[in-house]
Amino acid sequence: MIVRPRPGALAILFALRGSILPQIAPQVIAITALACLVVATEPNWAHAIPLHAGIGPFTLIGLALSIFLSFRNNACYDRWWEARKVWGALIVEARGLARLLGALLPPDEAETETGARRRRCLRRLAGFTHALHAHLRGRDAALAAAPFLPQAERGRLPSCASPADAALAYLAADLGAALRQGTLSDVSFGLIEQKLAGLSGVQAACERIKGTPLPFAYTLLLYRTAWLYCLLLPFGLAETLGWGTPVATALVAYTFFGLDALGDELEEPFGSAANDLPLDALLRTVDGVVQDALGAPVPPPLAPERYWLR
Repeated sequence: MIVRPRPGALAILFALRGSILPQIAPQVIAITALACLVVATEPNWAHAIPLHAGIGPFTLIGLALSIFLSFRNNACYDRWWEARKVWGALIVEARGLARLLGALLPPDEAETETGARRRRCLRRLAGFTHALHAHLRGRDAALAAAPFLPQAERGRLPSCASPADAALAYLAADLGAALRQGTLSDVSFGLIEQKLAGLSGVQAACERIKGTPLPFAYTLLLYRTAWLYCLLLPFGLAETLGWGTPVATALVAYTFFGLDALGDELEEPFGSAANDLPLDALLRTVDGVVQDALGAPVPPPLAPERYWLR
């Protein structure tokens, strides 16, 4: 995600970091080159293809296309914002769980089973978040969670359908053993189970967002219409604007293709593009919660690299 103060009037015209322009430059250049060709050959085709209607039809089509684009981008932004709220909820649940574990399984200087269980549970919480992060980024979730789990549980991770859910299951099983031993009361276990259910809900919401993209036909219709509009626009503007046609066509192509490309990025908020969510930074926040609860040094928060917070 791009994190930077709003640049000045001159700098904002030439800012490329976070801009969608590098991605759509081939389309804009192609449309601009076509517009130049149309204007240069206008005397040759003007009599064969008379466009007496002017730019009126293009205005109507452009208005409809812009409204359609705004609907799609709103839907994509809703996915992006929901994903951010879900990860915010994950941080809240992680803090609450760490706080409960510290209160109900208090640490002590002696290496008792209670203190060891608390540390195991906190590390499983870290394993859950790392596994979820890896799954959403298309990486090996079992490999990401393994360093935080006991040796006996690591070997079973690759065979699990969801390593993140397995980490929560191991955590719940350990606390269930504490309940049977009398270390935890049923009320205390119920409080912790509420936090585990919240974490499981966060995982389900992330998987729903990742596994349910916008309907492909919706995107295809918009992409085809934008291309046809931009390809035909120079023929409608050439007689009126002359050599101003390439400039006007390039601006329209930049707007339409840019909104389409930006919608593609926002549609998949867990990716690694410049405008996607900073999952690495959010994961570092949860790591800080766990490390602080363990009494270990808290890692510093990630800082943007050239305005890009990953």
